[in-house]
Amino acid sequence: MARCALGRQRRVVEEGGESRVLIRFQGTHGVLFANMDRSFCLNIEDLPLRQAMEQVCDLVHREGGRALLVGGSVRDAALGCSPVDLDIEVYGIQPDRLIALLEQRFSLDLVGRAFGVIKLRGLEIDVSLPRSESKAGLGHRGFNVLSDPFMTVQDAAKRRDFTLNAIAYDPLQSELIDPYNGLRDLEAGLLRHTSEKFSEDPLRVLRAMQFVARFEFDVAAETVALCRDIEPEGLPKERIFGEWRKLLESGKKPSRGLAFLLDCGWLQYFPELETLVGCAQDTKWHPEGDVWVHTLHALDVVADERIGDAREDLIVGLAVLCHDLGKPLVSERSRGSVDVGRIRAIGHERAGEAPCRSFLERMTEEKEIFEQVLPLVGSHLAPRQLHQVKASDAAVRRLASKVKRIDRLVRVARADQFGRPPLPKDEFPPGEWLLERAQALEVADQAPSPIVLGRHLMELGLEPGPTFGPVLAACYEAQLDGKFFSIEEGMLLAERIIAQRKAQAEARHPTDEVDSRD
Repeated sequence: MARCALGRQRRVVEEGGESRVLIRFQGTHGVLFANMDRSFCLNIEDLPLRQAMEQVCDLVHREGGRALLVGGSVRDAALGCSPVDLDIEVYGIQPDRLIALLEQRFSLDLVGRAFGVIKLRGLEIDVSLPRSESKAGLGHRGFNVLSDPFMTVQDAAKRRDFTLNAIAYDPLQSELIDPYNGLRDLEAGLLRHTSEKFSEDPLRVLRAMQFVARFEFDVAAETVALCRDIEPEGLPKERIFGEWRKLLESGKKPSRGLAFLLDCGWLQYFPELETLVGCAQDTKWHPEGDVWVHTLHALDVVADERIGDAREDLIVGLAVLCHDLGKPLVSERSRGSVDVGRIRAIGHERAGEAPCRSFLERMTEEKEIFEQVLPLVGSHLAPRQLHQVKASDAAVRRLASKVKRIDRLVRVARADQFGRPPLPKDEFPPGEWLLERAQALEVADQAPSPIVLGRHLMELGLEPGPTFGPVLAACYEAQLDGKFFSIEEGMLLAERIIAQRKAQAEARHPTDEVDSRD
């Protein structure tokens, strides 16, 4: 039996031999039952999380207040998902008294107290007071926040971004409160702004982007129109990156989110991507359309083939998003006697590294992101190129050294290959061949580790200094070429390299002869 928190008003229906509880909700048109295509069932699978929520609600109720679940947890429950974090909004209790109540049962983090937010340590629960926000400066943080425990639920919900996030739920009364018809929009698959306050926070445009991708919703025409008049004034990089991260890690259809950015005019703030729109391709290889259309299809392939490792999925997603940024820079029509007029983009993979860096710099300063994404962009054609010539083990090792993880590169190349409808998505022999070779060489998920290290050079009598780097580099190059496979062989080679360099240095600077005669 699918069980929900039961209130005084409920209805149980039988469907397929299973009972289903329908919860009443308070909307702008009175009390109704949530009996649309889906019923509302708050199913918190995390037992400590559920118990903590019940304790908070009970403490508040005994004090004469009211605790409501708000935001994403209510939305997710309405979509049939089990919430993994909770936002609880408390009405009717002053801040100091609320803190004193919560301290009876929980350890608190009060870092957000100035904004009316109390975190329960060790639990994914934020407890807050209803609040109003007024625009006082630029960007996402330019707000004056006023907490008011006696505000109405409708007024408190007005500050929320979308109607589907403005639904509240009373676990003790089993009551949904939906002042802005979020359930209606949820059922219609529509993302609509809650009020005119939406335009006060430019980050909400990017939140719309990732929501559209995650839930495969359409955006209300009036919301798109409102977004066109919003500029990304003063948004910090980390907040921008946070929304792109959600798009690439969780979006079911990233293409829909990016199509929304184009529709609402926000693609102009990511000019590296905007140049892809209208950049033509040879229809023989890309029947799907221009580079923008291809990129959207490729991103959807990545989404369909996620591996469940958020970091890996993010790196691959960023690489696929940026993989053809070089095409607008190098694409031209052939003028030769063969294939006259055909569009070519020779060298676009390497040309794409610079705009990729520029795009990433708009969102992050994390060095590791650049180190992992840029080589994938610059080498995304390598699986096909190496497969065509049946490249040597040395070539595979060198590629692994460059891109760090060949399994990532194969995922990027697969997305590139399969993002070309109506061409079939069947097999990708170059990727399969390269991955098999890399696995045999033990470099599929890591770059080859250097065998000869600095400590080995010291054992050979070489003092640490400027000569260390060149000797280690020469040893590593020889290792990639397969000239040695053990530390013993490597040290013999290092010894020869040291001797050669010493001889060369002496040849360049011979010791002056000293006349010993008086």
